[in-house]
Amino acid sequence: METLLASAAGRRRLNPAAPRGRDALHAPTMAHGLLLAPILLATLLIVSNAGVAEAWWRWDCWFPRSSSGGGDYGEESHSHVSSIITEDVYKSFFLHKDDAACPAHGFYDYASFVRAADAFPAFGGDGDDATRKREVAAFLAQISHETTGGWATAPDGPYAWGLCFKEEINPPSNYCDPTVTHPTMAVDPSSSPGNNNLALHSPGFFLDSGPGDDEGDDELKALGFDGLGNPEIVAGDSLVAFKTALWFWMTARAPKPSCHDVMVGRYRPSYNDTVANRVPGFGLTTNIINGGIECGSPGVPAAVNDRIGFFRRYCGLLGVDVGNNLDCAQQTPY
Repeated sequence: METLLASAAGRRRLNPAAPRGRDALHAPTMAHGLLLAPILLATLLIVSNAGVAEAWWRWDCWFPRSSSGGGDYGEESHSHVSSIITEDVYKSFFLHKDDAACPAHGFYDYASFVRAADAFPAFGGDGDDATRKREVAAFLAQISHETTGGWATAPDGPYAWGLCFKEEINPPSNYCDPTVTHPTMAVDPSSSPGNNNLALHSPGFFLDSGPGDDEGDDELKALGFDGLGNPEIVAGDSLVAFKTALWFWMTARAPKPSCHDVMVGRYRPSYNDTVANRVPGFGLTTNIINGGIECGSPGVPAAVNDRIGFFRRYCGLLGVDVGNNLDCAQQTPY
């Protein structure tokens, strides 16, 4: 199943001369314990203008929720991402996303990115400072490749044009088949006149799972939106678009690990992974996303180099190294 930003076959470069292609008390004494308990209780029950919400916030800070996977889609700010990617840094990454020439101008706003990241506390929140920055850079590099409008001689370079597109140009199919009865695929094209142009994987995912495949249904349930009846929401709501992309990034689907686990050092290769040379690093995230097309072939495809180019630029702006194993040429695809 192709998901997230996974295909590189239909986005158009903006250069008019370029080819039209695409690419998560111990009290020491009882006296101390007796003293601390009422203080803690009183603190937790403080009610100011924020009322009960403030009391819960204090409890949640001391006893945080699990940081694994996606889980909560509320608006509480549990993420460290806003301290890594400030609004100014975000703007420096995506210098041209709001240019009039970019079809998605005004869509991928910073607030939506941070709110979506807040739904995944582990994203940009696991590991040391460098690990956290490197993971966020990797995620943004992958979605930049899938939404780029850059070209070789573009102003500020080809890697300053991420988040330029939100719809796929000339897709190989409309990703919907009304003849299939599996819920994920039973979409009536007449209800979505433009759905054959939607890049639901940019930066979300598109639902092209086959008959009997429950992955798509699980995605819909995990994201909490009507991807069956209204798949266009991914291209119409930037918060949903970022959440779908982050859900994919944070979620493992056997035999694939999650991109998050790969980038924060939690990936443990199986025997088959070792035989397939699926080594940890940025290149393995590319294998997870689009390995069937871009990995395991002699040389490094242009699409892979494009992903690496974005990753190098973002790591440079964040002041961290890129690590090892940037490509997947020697890896067997999943």
